[in-house]
Amino acid sequence: MNAMPPVHPDPLPYAHLLPLRAPAAIDLVVVHCTELPDLATARMYGERVLYDSGTGNSGHYYIDRDGSIHQYVAAERTAHHVRGINPRSLGIELVNSGRYPHWLDSRHQAMDEPYAQAQVDALIALLRALPAQLPALRWIAGHEELDTEQVPASDDPARRVPRKRDPGPHFPWAEVLAAIPLQRLPERP
Repeated sequence: MNAMPPVHPDPLPYAHLLPLRAPAAIDLVVVHCTELPDLATARMYGERVLYDSGTGNSGHYYIDRDGSIHQYVAAERTAHHVRGINPRSLGIELVNSGRYPHWLDSRHQAMDEPYAQAQVDALIALLRALPAQLPALRWIAGHEELDTEQVPASDDPARRVPRKRDPGPHFPWAEVLAAIPLQRLPERP
């Protein structure tokens, strides 16, 4: 059994308003990147109330570039991190600039920032430990695999760009998959 790595609990102000769920309902981890410059900005975005329920968009865990792990939402709560998949999934956000600040500009779709090794190591440690707490946890996927919607580009509405591209081309899937007990989620029909 793998020990849980150090986690800094830092619940979002509205975390208690997110729906409860049974640990047995969680069978999927979704890997994201924040597409923001730093953890403080990611926290600010996570605190924004966007829904009538008094909640907003967030992941469960955030891993900073230095490998520190921050928990914004408890696993037994359903966070808003990927459309249509939230009730069964746990969202892990890696701090990475992605396409920031021109997310939907067709001229700025490259995601050039590599992931820090400390960040990847922390993710692997977390993914090795979570199945002990969540016995149904079996699958892993990237956000870009689950949200494939194309939207009008902000610079030219006649062009379409991916709404989500994270965790992006620099995410080390081979390294992560070789080190964890989870399997890649099969493609949806």
